[in-house]
Amino acid sequence: MRRLFFCVLAFLLLSTTTCFSQQTDIRQFVVFGGYSYLHTPSLNLAQRGFNTDVGTNVRPWLSFGLDFSYFTGSSTLLPSYLNSATQARLAQLLPPGVPPSAVAVPYSSSTYEFQLGPQFNYRRLRKVTLFVRPALGLLHAKIQTNPSTAATPLVKVLLAGKLSAADDAPFYGFGGGATWEIHPNFGLRATVDFVHYNFFSNTLNGGRNSLRLSVGPKFSFGRNILEK
Repeated sequence: MRRLFFCVLAFLLLSTTTCFSQQTDIRQFVVFGGYSYLHTPSLNLAQRGFNTDVGTNVRPWLSFGLDFSYFTGSSTLLPSYLNSATQARLAQLLPPGVPPSAVAVPYSSSTYEFQLGPQFNYRRLRKVTLFVRPALGLLHAKIQTNPSTAATPLVKVLLAGKLSAADDAPFYGFGGGATWEIHPNFGLRATVDFVHYNFFSNTLNGGRNSLRLSVGPKFSFGRNILEK
């Protein structure tokens, strides 16, 4: 997915060499939807899903929109990902001579992202729109652990008697991308967003950084905001 994303983005940027006249038809409303990939290196967690957003063009250079993403994936929770208090508690629960590093718990994860805010557009290229934006929103994460029979009692103690957990956390960051404006009502968009958040803070050891890549079609409709 990452290779596909960068190929699409490179194509969009190279397209600018043949379209140096300014855009003259900018529709008021925009809807985007496509495949998305979320990578969290500090947890060795890769998730795949979809991203969609709806927006309105207030000015040629300024848009406002709502963004929603959903991802699923799986990885393994290692003791090194836990905060010091949870690691100490885990050590107390283990039999003598068994180090916490010996415990690794597979899990599946689903992540929801909601964000809203402005987007700043550069439209002086006839067929390509470049844009940047702040990434501000809320992340909702659910995990379902799949421990071995021997590790199940340990996990239940650490997760208050359950094998699953959920948490909400605000995130912040920045993003941007490019749209190939094939037609005033249709285009192809590629985006990248970098965000920071701190979820499951009572268990994990600090904040996390994630990178989101999305690619898909963009549909525009409504009046041309450049017309008086």
